[in-house]
Amino acid sequence: MNRYLALQKIVELGSFTRAAEALGYTQSAMSQMIASLEEELSIKLLIRSRTGARLTLEGAELYPYVERLVYQYWAAREKANEIKGLETGVVRMGTLASISVHWLPGLLRDFQARYPGVEFVIHQGDYTSIQEWIKTGAVDFGFVNPKAVSGLETLVLKEGAMLAVLPEGHPLAELEAVPLELLAREPFILLEEGHYYEPLEGFRSLGVTPNIKYTIHDDYAIMTMVEAGLGVSILAELILHRTNYRLALRPTVPAVSRTIAVGYRDRNSLPIASKYFIDILTKRAEELP
Repeated sequence: MNRYLALQKIVELGSFTRAAEALGYTQSAMSQMIASLEEELSIKLLIRSRTGARLTLEGAELYPYVERLVYQYWAAREKANEIKGLETGVVRMGTLASISVHWLPGLLRDFQARYPGVEFVIHQGDYTSIQEWIKTGAVDFGFVNPKAVSGLETLVLKEGAMLAVLPEGHPLAELEAVPLELLAREPFILLEEGHYYEPLEGFRSLGVTPNIKYTIHDDYAIMTMVEAGLGVSILAELILHRTNYRLALRPTVPAVSRTIAVGYRDRNSLPIASKYFIDILTKRAEELP
């Protein structure tokens, strides 16, 4: 399995050097493992260049099977750990930026205090990428909006508000709540969340189209741009906690909210460490911001 684990890490990091450092191998050993795997499969898997490493066309076609093989390997390891007890294990999750910042630190600290031998692999993405990671087995579970996924089991945790984000002194900031029709007329900075985004659903429900000027995959970059007067946006209230940006935050009319749930393929097949983490998460959901 070491050869397949090496291939997955190289693809994940895009570099033989970084993958070797992450797995504790020399670059020579990594090269030998990939060469051995290519010889066994009679397929050229990777192309190396000065900018890094990437899959060949044949390698890309084969790679989903490699991911499933690695997932099954870790599942077998997790089952062995379950039989022995939760002394070791790996929790692999997909998460959103707001969850990473405001939920995970406390949850991870408390979980590690109880189960210090468990490791965490955390991928941060959006609704689309997290759904794909769950389906391919790259992660065991992820934080999603149930409306944004299909073919997964979901467990709702919490409903959260989304707020209009305006520069200080903006005319709309004088209102206690901002109508979406008025917000749609302003230069709008869109948070890229994949194929589903709650504010866009809100605009569509009113039959209006926002004046999108920028599309960005980073909440904090959006806050910086709004602060600079480049436009307005709508972001989750959770990500707006404890920020020092000079912004005016207002509810919208109608209100925009998002539902946060845990998504997974099959709860019964989850590794024991992930089951335990989800159990703690659901018990703590009420006290989470």
